[in-house]
Order: sequence, then C-alpha cells, then structure tokens
Amino acid sequence: MPARKRNRRGPTGGDSGSHWISYSDMMASLLLVFVLAVVYSVYQYYSMLEIKTLQLNEQKAELDRATITLVQREEELEAANVTLMGKQEELAAIQIQLDQQESDLKAAQSALLTKEEEQALLQLQLAEQADILAAMQTVLESQKAEMLTQQQRIDDLIGVRTQIIQDLSLALTAANLRATVDAATGDIVLDSAVFFDTNSSKIKDSGYDLLSRFLPVYLSVLTRPEYLDFVGEIIIEGHTDTSGSYISNLKLSQNRALNVAEYCLELDTLSQNQVLLLQELLTAKGRSFSDPIYNANGTVNMEKSRRVEFKFRLKDSEMIDEMNRILSQMQ
Repeated sequence: MPARKRNRRGPTGGDSGSHWISYSDMMASLLLVFVLAVVYSVYQYYSMLEIKTLQLNEQKAELDRATITLVQREEELEAANVTLMGKQEELAAIQIQLDQQESDLKAAQSALLTKEEEQALLQLQLAEQADILAAMQTVLESQKAEMLTQQQRIDDLIGVRTQIIQDLSLALTAANLRATVDAATGDIVLDSAVFFDTNSSKIKDSGYDLLSRFLPVYLSVLTRPEYLDFVGEIIIEGHTDTSGSYISNLKLSQNRALNVAEYCLELDTLSQNQVLLLQELLTAKGRSFSDPIYNANGTVNMEKSRRVEFKFRLKDSEMIDEMNRILSQMQ
C-alpha cells in the first residue's frame, strides 16, 4: 500500500493555470475593445445628431426668414395693387375730364363759325335744294308728259272699242243676224237655241249655218285696217246650264268652245289671211256654269245659258283698265 502512494504522479501540465489566465485576458480585452467601439459609435451618432439638429435649426430659421420676407412681399404687392387701382381711378377721372374738354373744344370751334361762313353754308344748302327741286320738276314734267301720252292712248283705245262695237252692231244688223252685242264690251252672244242640245257639245246643223254666216261678218269688221293693229285676241267662250257637276260642265263647255273654234278655222268661206289671223288671235275656253243667264224672276234660264260667246280683247287692255283705275283714284 505505501508503494502505490509513492508512484502517484502529480499534474503533468505545470503552466495550465497561466493558460486560462491569458485567454480570459484576451476576452476581456476584446470586450473592452467592443465597449470602446460601441461608446465611440454612440458618441459619433450623438455628435452627428447634434450637427444635423443644428443644420435643421439653421434651415428652419432660414425658412422662417424667407416666409417672413414672402409675407412682407405679399403685403407690399397688395399695397402696390391698392395704389395702382387708385392711379387707374385717377386716370379714368382725368380721361373723363379730357373728353369733356375735347367736347367743349369742339363746341367752341363750332361756335367760332363766323356769320359769313354760316351764310355761305346756308346758300350752299339752298343751291342743293334748288337742284333737287329742278330735278324733281323735270321728273314731274316727264311723268306728266307720259301720263298725257297714256291718256291719249287710253282715249284712242276707248274710241276704237266704241267704234268697233258700233260697226259690229251695224254689220250684224245689215246681215240679218240675230246676235246680242254688249254695248260696253263688244261681247257677242249668239242665239243659243241653234247651237247645242242639252248635255251635248255637238254643234247642230242650225249652228253650223249661223257660224258660216256670222264669222265672215265678224272678221270683216275686226280686220279692217283701222282696227287690225288694235285687236289683241279673239276669244270663244263655251257655257252650260247649271245641271250636273262643275267639272262635267267644265269639260262640256270647253268642248263646245273647241268645236266652234275648229269649225271657224275650217270654214271655206274665209280668206287665207283671215284664217292666218284666226290662228294668231283665236283662243277657246270653257266657263262651265260659272256665268249663267237669269230670267227676270231670278231663276236660271237653262236654254240661254247653253251658249257660245265671241269676245275680242284690244292690245294693252290691261293697261287701260289699270290706268282708268289710277285716274279714277286721282279724281
């Protein structure tokens, strides 16, 4: 047992304690370095924060100063606007005064016209009015001369119509023809009984006979040299009684007028010149029952209403009627 105790060996590493001490020192040093780094970083952060804070404060101060300056500028602009409006009002008032002065100046210039100038102006106006009056007098004389010419033309035409009517009446009477001549218009109504039956446009034999005797006498008057230049139109009008509708009677009256016109143009007793004259002047138209003939008691004479009328129109007859109307209004 004692021998075993002699053979026990102690720790083999004699410097193990110092090894652990060096490791702990190193860790402490590292920790110290880390703490120092953290402290430095914190210091740097607060230093930078302080610098930025100072910069921000300076920028805020500058901004405040700029705001104050801007407010001052706005106040100055508003004051300038107020001053400008005042100046504009002053200018407007000055302009009004200038306008009034200009008006006064023009009035004064007008008032400065001398009596001689006023008299010269008056004489000029009188001369212009005299020229206008002379021109009006010339126009009036021209119109008066034209009216006298027209009046003479009217008198001539009226005299021609009257003479034609008289000559027609004498010629028809001399030829023993039964026909009514209107003393005012010269319209001739032929005996209706010899022309048409009721509701018929066919000319009866007695009608052909009457036309063959009437038309040469009628044309012999209208184609006289003294009347030929005045006659503008020869009209054949067909008429019906009042039985039936207007349209049917219009066709019937038109056919009656047309049949009479055709027979007149084909009549072999007329000369070539008379036929050519009829072709130039003759027209045919129907009047339906628009112009019936009445009995004395006011009833329609059916037989006499079925008729044919011969009419003539002088040239410028419309002008004559208008001139007569104008002259009647002037009287």
